[in-house]
Amino acid sequence: MDKNKVKLGMAPIGWTNDDLPDLGGGNTFEQCVSEMALAGYTGSEVGNKYPSNPDLLKKYLDVRGLTVCNQWFSSFLASKPLSEVEKDFRLQLGFLKALGADVIGPSEQTRSCQGQPVSVFSGKAVFSDEEFRSVTNGINHLGKIAADEGLKLAFHHHMGTGIQTTSETERFLNETNPDYVWLLFDSGHFSFSEEDPVAALKKFISRVGHVHLKDMRNQVFTDVKKADLSFLDAVRAGVFTVPGDGDIDFPSIFSILEKESYEGWMVVEAEQDPAKANPFEYAKMARVYIKQEAGI
Repeated sequence: MDKNKVKLGMAPIGWTNDDLPDLGGGNTFEQCVSEMALAGYTGSEVGNKYPSNPDLLKKYLDVRGLTVCNQWFSSFLASKPLSEVEKDFRLQLGFLKALGADVIGPSEQTRSCQGQPVSVFSGKAVFSDEEFRSVTNGINHLGKIAADEGLKLAFHHHMGTGIQTTSETERFLNETNPDYVWLLFDSGHFSFSEEDPVAALKKFISRVGHVHLKDMRNQVFTDVKKADLSFLDAVRAGVFTVPGDGDIDFPSIFSILEKESYEGWMVVEAEQDPAKANPFEYAKMARVYIKQEAGI
């Protein structure tokens, strides 16, 4: 892959978990970004311990050679007025623009069981046609706002939400404007949804605007599905890990991205319990693997 076109970032979720604050509760923001930089990454997404003042955050990142590449945004377009969602979106967009970020990554959280202590399998949100239209119309609107501010909206398909599966993602992309709406491709979430992430990437590559590299341990997944666990309990059980430490076919993923001339960020994102999986060790492990398999 061309290192001038593809940049490599790391998500802070391996150090501290926004949905499970006890995981990595003692790890500091400065430890997190220092270890990211030391492990060889140039980008970071935003975590719950990051300073909310963009000037202060930029100071911490600049000295370490890091930049913010993306930040999660919880949208509620199927359940709240668009004007209310737009207000929150513009605030976050201003924060990201001040940091020089490239991407904002919404995920529709209406009735999501993502952060809830209910089964991620039987508790998954399912949208009516009207709700789905509210989401796609709203995302088109927000995508235009982001584009006008010089950022790319990359929508995050996600476990436990109404836009999780390959078919739901395909419908979402068909009903949104490709000029303003991109896909945040997440290898781990397609795998957890029992989809083939390689096939999904082939199908959606023309709309991919941001990439999350998350690996999955198939045996752990089998166990958590059999037990009908929540997404949070699956994370605690160790269902996710960094690329090269699980069962996803990342060489094929890298090959597709290279063949289709993907340009943008690839972000290692693997929520784990840092007491069991030392974040710095796993960050370095992933960095070595990506250099070996993707050449960057």
